Amino acid sequence: MHRQLVYKLLDDYLRRFPDEMAVVERFQKFVAAHENCFERNCRVGHITGSAWLVNQAHTHVLLTHHRKLERWLQLGGHSDGDPDPLVVALREAHEESGLLVEPVSTEVFDLDVHEIPARCDEPAHYHFDIRFSLQTLSGEDFETSEESLELAWVPIEGLADYTDELSMQRMRNKWRAT
Repeated sequence: MHRQLVYKLLDDYLRRFPDEMAVVERFQKFVAAHENCFERNCRVGHITGSAWLVNQAHTHVLLTHHRKLERWLQLGGHSDGDPDPLVVALREAHEESGLLVEPVSTEVFDLDVHEIPARCDEPAHYHFDIRFSLQTLSGEDFETSEESLELAWVPIEGLADYTDELSMQRMRNKWRAT
């Protein structure tokens, strides 16, 4: 029962992005096979929620220089049992930036599956990342959390100066199309 919202979000996403059927099917199979898909103890992987967080003018996106991965990425994190990925994205964006945020849309903005490398006693696993477009309500003065080396408001048109991650470029392209 707790997975029904994710199935609905995936179905809605597929209707809007039919060319992304392969990633949607990968999500659906994962969710169906793992009742504990929202928990970190699902060792093969877990659902995460992320934020394409833009400023009020919609010209810049807030990126984190991720402490563990040492790459510039969108804000986001673990579901920790919460089956609503939008709530997770909102929570993580606030926790990682100190900003008050709201959804630009409640529809899924992007989906991505990526491997997280093994660290210490944690084996390599996958993040099944459900991403939402959010915007700040409280200006642009952020606070950097312990999870980040730093945060930066990056001009969306200058995203390639910070990252060459394909999923980041895909989100930029989707944002341009909105």
